[in-house]
Amino acid sequence: MGRKRTITNVVEDASAVDDVLQGAPERSSKRTRGRQTTNHNPISSATVPLPAVVATPSPRRSTRAKVTQQSTSVYANAFGSDDSELSEDDRTAASHSATPVEQPTSDSEEEDTTRRKKANLKSKKTPTTKTPKKKVKPDVAAAGGASADASEAEATPSKKAKTPRKRKPKVTEPIVYDIPDVEKRETTFKGRLGYACLNTILRNAKPDPIFCSRTCRIATIKEKGMEFVYELGLQNIRDLLKLIEWNEKNKIRFMRMSSEIFPFASHALYGYDLSFADKELKEAGELAKKYKHRLTMHPGQFTQLGSPKEEVVTASVRELEYQCEIMDRMGLDQDSVMIVHMGGVHGDKEASLARFKETYKTKLPDNVKGRLVLENDELCYNLDDIMPLCEELDIPVVIDYHHDWIYPSERPVTELIPIVNETWKRKGIRVKQHLSEPRPGAVTVMEKRAHADRCKSLPEGLPDDVDLMIEAKDKEQAVFELYRIYGLEEVIWENLRPPKKDQTLATNGKKSAKTRNKKTGVTGPDGKEVVLKDVEKEGEEAVIVAGGSAMGADGEDVEMARGCPSDEE
Repeated sequence: MGRKRTITNVVEDASAVDDVLQGAPERSSKRTRGRQTTNHNPISSATVPLPAVVATPSPRRSTRAKVTQQSTSVYANAFGSDDSELSEDDRTAASHSATPVEQPTSDSEEEDTTRRKKANLKSKKTPTTKTPKKKVKPDVAAAGGASADASEAEATPSKKAKTPRKRKPKVTEPIVYDIPDVEKRETTFKGRLGYACLNTILRNAKPDPIFCSRTCRIATIKEKGMEFVYELGLQNIRDLLKLIEWNEKNKIRFMRMSSEIFPFASHALYGYDLSFADKELKEAGELAKKYKHRLTMHPGQFTQLGSPKEEVVTASVRELEYQCEIMDRMGLDQDSVMIVHMGGVHGDKEASLARFKETYKTKLPDNVKGRLVLENDELCYNLDDIMPLCEELDIPVVIDYHHDWIYPSERPVTELIPIVNETWKRKGIRVKQHLSEPRPGAVTVMEKRAHADRCKSLPEGLPDDVDLMIEAKDKEQAVFELYRIYGLEEVIWENLRPPKKDQTLATNGKKSAKTRNKKTGVTGPDGKEVVLKDVEKEGEEAVIVAGGSAMGADGEDVEMARGCPSDEE
């Protein structure tokens, strides 16, 4: 066994090293006191071997500083750095013994001492970064096995598990918008203004956005089944109730419902009736009637009653029946109409008009005929083209001011308005019109077709008592803008949003640049499923939908079924 660890032994060993380095004779310890020691190597006579010492001193450090450092090293090597067994008095004595006694020094030594003191003062001022202690997790014994040291585990007191700190709820201050003033104007208009399908404020609400166009892919239907699709439709109807409530609070009593409320409801293979949602649809209809709101629908660009392809016509009829079923189950009156376009010319405008007429007479049920109205478009069929057909079939005509500006009729629209309004009055339906404006800088026909974010004014010749659908990118904000310009309704200031400062020809992704396809579930003459295609994009010279070629108003060879993406936007 080695010597007992005491403060006396520690001090003696430190002094021995000190004497050796200073050239002093070896001191004897208590155990060797009284014995004659012939010295040989005093370091080798120590109980614990001492490390080698570099003899060459630094020019800026005194010999005594080395002695102190070496003495400390001896203590650390002999007993380790842990002094937990020492008493408080022993620690104090050790610290005093380890401190070298100052000796008279020469001028050069005094200079060295002064430099060291200054260096020590600087080092004390420099903050030191403590390395954080790592928490060591206790080893977990293997399943079914005993602990490596059960007695040690029992002796170690178990630490209480720390309760995780609860984060304070994030407080978000309301965003303050800078709403610019508008140029005030006057009007005698007393009708309703509406917007299409989507509310920008509710759609961007967090964490639960409110909108009515949740949909899915056919692959999802195969994976999750039809119940998943039904639930999407029910969520859309529940949000329709919220939209109606929000509109009432903001004095907007005219809105177009989304065609995508019930995904794939008109599909040939995955289509379904809406009996499962009858209760929810009735609730939405009752709420709309309670507030005297007008709700309409606008089947998309794939609906072509004048197509030369029988499978396309069949899919179009199914789509109209589906949307009509929504409004019938809601209990909406005749003012809730479905707006369609003639579609493509398919190489022969007169032949396409004749096919539309035949389809209307022979394939549409009466409830669909009662809600169907026809709108002029900006490429293939202007008001002059559709007016004779609508007079013959008793179909109301929707005037779109923007389309008439791009592809005008021979007479000014102000002269046609009284004639058009009679097509509505004969069926006892309130007149409905559409308003939009081109984006700034539009030059070509395709650029002019893109809708601006908002409308700056009401159209010339607008009747006082019609309902005007605002087809603009900013939706309800475009309605609020016209409310403020003409003083039509008071607005809730918190619900206003500023317009974009720099509006360009691009629509910022609001129209998809990808080709839009729609599977019909119908097998064509070639044995393949009919897929309706729409590559209607901003800036393109041709619009291809399903079947046939046509000569557009600008002389370009086009194929189209109008009902463009803006109908849903």
